[in-house]
Amino acid sequence: MERSLIESIAAELELARPARRLVRGVGDDAAVVRCGGALCVTSVDAMVEGVHFRLGDGAARPADIGWRALAGALSDLAAMGARAGEAYIALGVSPDVGERGALELMRGAMELAARTGTTVAGGDVVAAPVLSVCVTVVGWAEEVHELVGRDGARAGDLVGVTGALGGRLARPVPRLREGRALASAGASAMIDLSDGLAADARALGESSGVCLQIELARLPLGEGVTNWEQGATAGEDYELCFTVSPTARAEVERVLREAGGAQVTWIGSVAAPGHAQGAQEPGVSLRDERGGVVPLRGFEHSW
Repeated sequence: MERSLIESIAAELELARPARRLVRGVGDDAAVVRCGGALCVTSVDAMVEGVHFRLGDGAARPADIGWRALAGALSDLAAMGARAGEAYIALGVSPDVGERGALELMRGAMELAARTGTTVAGGDVVAAPVLSVCVTVVGWAEEVHELVGRDGARAGDLVGVTGALGGRLARPVPRLREGRALASAGASAMIDLSDGLAADARALGESSGVCLQIELARLPLGEGVTNWEQGATAGEDYELCFTVSPTARAEVERVLREAGGAQVTWIGSVAAPGHAQGAQEPGVSLRDERGGVVPLRGFEHSW
């Protein structure tokens, strides 16, 4: 239902007259707007208690929630290849959380901000029945060619992924340096893995009009993850899935090593629709070790 609503809103926005400064709008991980001589890259991400996290004994701590909320928004900038700039955090504070919990949450967000060179420049605070966190992040680039969208994958490209999948870390670190490195190495399309590889690879394929053929047995699984189904569907990995020409494979591996040593795993290739096993439409084809197509959907919030 979440993806269906996003698609419906996007269709409505397409009917409106596009702003002259808008370079990229709905459909990518972040919007790109011309700001004088530079490009402003903006993303908005929201988390709500009971939907994205639980509070209480054995559940998430407010500081971890603050960290994760900012990480999710910054991961969108990473997927575009943008440099981090400013963050604005709006809190809906419930009576159970109160001022003390809200301050702890902000301290968690500010820890990640300091680690990533992000400036928390403002926000808002309101009373709410449950805790909610809405983060707007602004990143920057000098030229359009420095950024990567979801719509550039081409038949014959390789499909790669950073890091490990399925672990759902309490404090994930967005791949900002890796995103810029991949953009510079010629990544043709890129997306961050917030809803799980199965869902996000499908979104990338649909945006590019191609099919991503992914070999599930190749997935790099996180600590404690025992099967590729969990690795493909768990969500909130905040790793990067990208496509690149085979001629750039060595360069990608080199720049990722120099960007901090992030693991890169080659998990498949890109085919034209109709030429991928089990896929007649743009999207993704997930195949098991015997070559069979596995119908996995990934994570989606419902209401």
